[in-house]
Amino acid sequence: GSTIKHFGLGYSGKYSDDLYRYLKKQGYEDGILKESGLITIDEKRGGYDKFWNRAMFPIMDVNNRVIGFGGRVMGEGEPKYLNSPETAVFDKSRNLYGLNFARQSRKPQILLCEGYMDVIALHQAGFDNAVASLGTSFTSGHANLLKRYTKEVYLTFDSDGAGVKAALRAIPILKEAGLTAKVINMKPHKDPDEFIKAEGAQAYQQRIDEAENSFMFEVRMLERDYDMKDPESKTEFFEETAKKLLQFQEELERENYIEAVASRYQVGFEQLRSMVKNQAARGAYPGKERRTLKSGVQKDKKKPDGMKQSQRLLLTWLIEDTRLFEIIEKYITPEDFTEGLYHTVASMLYEQYRQGAVNPARIISNFTEEEEQKEVAALFNARIYPVENQAEREKALTETIVRVKKNSLEYRAAHLDPTDIAGLQQIINDQKKLDQMQNLHISID
Repeated sequence: GSTIKHFGLGYSGKYSDDLYRYLKKQGYEDGILKESGLITIDEKRGGYDKFWNRAMFPIMDVNNRVIGFGGRVMGEGEPKYLNSPETAVFDKSRNLYGLNFARQSRKPQILLCEGYMDVIALHQAGFDNAVASLGTSFTSGHANLLKRYTKEVYLTFDSDGAGVKAALRAIPILKEAGLTAKVINMKPHKDPDEFIKAEGAQAYQQRIDEAENSFMFEVRMLERDYDMKDPESKTEFFEETAKKLLQFQEELERENYIEAVASRYQVGFEQLRSMVKNQAARGAYPGKERRTLKSGVQKDKKKPDGMKQSQRLLLTWLIEDTRLFEIIEKYITPEDFTEGLYHTVASMLYEQYRQGAVNPARIISNFTEEEEQKEVAALFNARIYPVENQAEREKALTETIVRVKKNSLEYRAAHLDPTDIAGLQQIINDQKKLDQMQNLHISID
């Protein structure tokens, strides 16, 4: 009874116009009823209730004001759960179910669940710090809302495939907002409700205490896509993990994670560390994944476009270290940047360098589409991954220059008009240059 009162639970009757008739009697017009999201107005059927024959969950904002409803069907029926549509007062991406209570909890973290039933089950068991997103996936709006009340969010999503996917989507959003994320393992049970019914609150508290670091969870989920008995597949798994480790900008933090991964997978710390360095020198960055699945078939998350990656990296070098322009200019022209966007940026950058003043804002404002602006701005905000010493840095730069030149040659050769004799001659000359560049060593003072 107290749970019902606490959450304001109720039900909607089995006739589909009870609420409509009641509200009409109170003098409300169809227009406002439609806007409330509780009534559907249909030309043929007239007005009828959005919710009927359902257990009802009022959705409250952080100030305990009811802003919408969720309804779970009684008995059989589809959809099982139904939510109020977004209205002037109900914005799904800015509200979380149960946050009005959880924000007052004394517990150090907030538990993020998938649905109302989980929140209610957890609150009933004494975990008054549980919240859920409202029938939508977790957004940065939600993360920023949580940030007002906590530094740590523990994910307690379903143990099935969909739950794991939802957790993998939520983790980067939480990290981006500056929150620490951990993942609670509820196996062998499906969700918190089932877990608590079977094992009780104390066992659940133990699972909270043992919650897994979100990065280690991501790595463990990544591992499932690889056949760890196959040396090639296993190596690819470590390469992907090395790329993921690049997301840690702080050296100490990165080293701690390298150590944690090395010890979990029983590989040498130094080996993994040098793998991370190699990935960095190649211009890898987290989020680009190429996978050989257990079936042996390669699945490209995003096609690992080496050409684009090298050009992006070289632009980052150019932007980050102004002294390098004179060196790079000897070997690479804007024409060598074959990616449309990068070509434009390179042309403007070279022009600005020659005039003696680099102005990122002017380059960015040259692009009108939001996506392009974002990508160009990201170039100016990117940082070259710190390598051990001068020699490593010089080697990485040399390799990048050679790779961009080689890509450019291949690209131009593939797109050459057979009748273009001058173009062909240019390619032959460039090929000679490239051959000489194979032994190139660039020194950065």
